[in-house]
Amino acid sequence: MIKKIVYTFLLGLLALPSFSLAQEVKIFSLADFDLKDSVKTCLVSTKYGKEEYDFNRKGLLIKSVTRYSDTDYDVVYYKYKDSMLLEKRSETYRDNKFDPSTSIAHFFELDTTENRQVTEKIISYDKEFLDQYIYTYDENGDLTKMVRTNNEGTDETLVEYKKYKGEFTITYLLNEVPLKSIRTSTQKKNGNTQKVVLTKEFLKGEANKAYEEVFNPEGLLLAQQEFDYNEDKNKFVPTIRTTYGYDENGMLVEETKRGENVLDKKEYIYQYDKESGGNWIKQIITPENAYTTRKITYYKSKEKKGKE
Repeated sequence: MIKKIVYTFLLGLLALPSFSLAQEVKIFSLADFDLKDSVKTCLVSTKYGKEEYDFNRKGLLIKSVTRYSDTDYDVVYYKYKDSMLLEKRSETYRDNKFDPSTSIAHFFELDTTENRQVTEKIISYDKEFLDQYIYTYDENGDLTKMVRTNNEGTDETLVEYKKYKGEFTITYLLNEVPLKSIRTSTQKKNGNTQKVVLTKEFLKGEANKAYEEVFNPEGLLLAQQEFDYNEDKNKFVPTIRTTYGYDENGMLVEETKRGENVLDKKEYIYQYDKESGGNWIKQIITPENAYTTRKITYYKSKEKKGKE
C-alpha cells in the first residue's frame, strides 16, 4: 500500500511547529514515508536535493536532514519516551556553521490528572520564548481544545464532533470562528463500501475551498475532487478532479488530473530492493521521466535495541 508523498513538501512539514490547524502533535513513522519492515535509515535523492531519515526500532522517526548543498542543511531530532514525543529540535546549519538564531526546540509534557493534556513549549536556541500550546483531550482521547499563547496574546481553538445519519463531522473553530470542517461518510459502489471525506476550509469564517476524497476498503485514495467557493452562486463549484490507479500490490501506478482546461496524466514505475522485497529504491514518473532514488538500510535481528 503506497501513500502519495512529495518528499520536499514533507520535509518542510517536519521543520514546522508541531501544531497545525488544531490537530494532535504529529509523530512520524515509517508509514508516512511509504516504508515498511525494519528500516533503519533512508537516503532520498531527487533533482531538488537530498533528504535523510533515521528511525528507531519501533519505526518512529528520530532524525531528518534536508540538504540544500554540501554546506547548507537543516536537521530535526525527535526524542521519545514510550512512543510519546518528548522533544523536537530543529537546527539550522549554513556554511557548515550552526545558526542558533534560527534554530528552535519543542518540549512536551503530559498531564493525566484528569483527562489527557499535553503542553508544548517552543523556545529558540537563543533562549527566547516563542509559543506555548496546550492540547486538551476528552475521555475518548479525542482532541477538544487547543490554546496557543505567545507575546501577541492567546488564541483558543475548539474542536467539535458530531454524528448525524451515518455521517461524522469534525469542526475546528479559532476564537469561535470556523477554520475547517471534515465530514466522513460511506457509499456503496460495485458492492464495496467506500469512505468519502469532504474537507471544507474557511478564510476569516467565510467558505473558501473544499476537496472530497474517496478511499477504497483498503484505505487507498481513489479520487480527489477539488472545489472553489463561488460567491455569485453562493456554493462550492468543482474545479480539478484527480483519479489514482494501483497495481495488485497497492502501489500507485497512475495519476490523472482533469478540469475545465486541465488534463495531466502521470505513470509511476518502481524498482525494489532485494533485501526486503517490499520497499522501492527507485521511482520513475513519466512522461517527464523525473525520478527519485532511495538508499535504505535495515536493522538486523541481532542488533540490540538502542535508545528510543
